[in-house]
Amino acid sequence: MIAAALWGAGILSLMQAGFWFWQGRTRNAGWVDVGWALGLAVMAILAAVSGPAPLERRLLVGLMGGLHGLRLGLHLWHRVAHEPHEDGRYQAIRAAWETGVNLKFFAFFQAQALLDVLLGLPFLLAAWNPRPGLHPLEWAAVALWLGAWCGEALADRQLRRFKARPEAQGRTCREGLWRFSRHPNYFFEWLVWVAYLLLALSAPWGWTAVLCPALMLYFLLRVTGIPYTEAQCLRSRPEDYARYQRETSPFIPWFPKAGA
Repeated sequence: MIAAALWGAGILSLMQAGFWFWQGRTRNAGWVDVGWALGLAVMAILAAVSGPAPLERRLLVGLMGGLHGLRLGLHLWHRVAHEPHEDGRYQAIRAAWETGVNLKFFAFFQAQALLDVLLGLPFLLAAWNPRPGLHPLEWAAVALWLGAWCGEALADRQLRRFKARPEAQGRTCREGLWRFSRHPNYFFEWLVWVAYLLLALSAPWGWTAVLCPALMLYFLLRVTGIPYTEAQCLRSRPEDYARYQRETSPFIPWFPKAGA
């Protein structure tokens, strides 16, 4: 398991170095998100290929982690490649660093590679689980993952479709899942990580995988997710987004408040 984690660290370090080089050419640090998402797929497939667990369990690891990381990576790739400007989060970071920006971004990209290795813990634990057959927790993981994966894909599609319309300029998406949550994509992304916890839970030391959904929830709610996203939305469309904040649940989907 340790050897697989080290191999993963090496592969992802090289991959993020490539994305760092490309961000230097394009002046768009958003490529780090693409590398992070694809890195999840790499860790899942690496664990599935190298682990000694029964084949059906390793197939679940490879399919669940691989499809999740690949779909998210391609979605982010499309967004970063077609957006005319760098994401406001990275513009703010670039302005705050002032000097040695390129070198600092290199360290930032490498940190995302290491984060992927840490977040690959559920894949490694499940792929090294010697238990014969599939545990009921693993079947629950499949059911939760399928619902969350479809929910996140639907939320991303609804937002992309809304943004493609000319009349959407300066307006906030309130269509589909975005009527019930300001960040349905983040909510379903977190549920995917809860599913990975369930996938690993029947393995020896599987309980340690609780670190991953806890870490993701912290990042989404307190660090790079909701705080940065909403700050950018308030800068670009202050009145409309402030009203959206008053009317709509921030994370868990729920009915809009009266007057929505």
